[in-house]
Amino acid sequence: MWKCPKCGREFKNTNQNHFCGEKPGTVEEYILLQDDEKQADLFLVRQILKQSLPEAEERISWSMPTYWKNHNILHFAASRKHIGFYPGPEAVEEFKEELKGYSVDKGTIRIPYGRVDIELIKRIAQWCWDTGNHA
Repeated sequence: MWKCPKCGREFKNTNQNHFCGEKPGTVEEYILLQDDEKQADLFLVRQILKQSLPEAEERISWSMPTYWKNHNILHFAASRKHIGFYPGPEAVEEFKEELKGYSVDKGTIRIPYGRVDIELIKRIAQWCWDTGNHA
């Protein structure tokens, strides 16, 4: 077990990524808490999602930026080497051909920093909205 020296929480993995202290209340606060070199890509993903999902509410859910309208549509989050993009397993399956250059798991797409594909994120977000897909 590893214990965070800042907040005292214990984790299975050494240097586990987590929030110490008070969690952010808004997506902007969330992004501003991240390392400076990650913020531009995170703000870009936020801008893409706000434009693609104008009727969705932006909120923090599961400690990450979430787009919501009657249910969670999708989430994203900062990781050390990538942005975790969480549109749900059906979306990952639907876009599997376009996602061949990405590391994916059930419901998760890992987007390396510096490789944000604006059009792909727009298409996935719109597909999630149009189909009612839940993250």
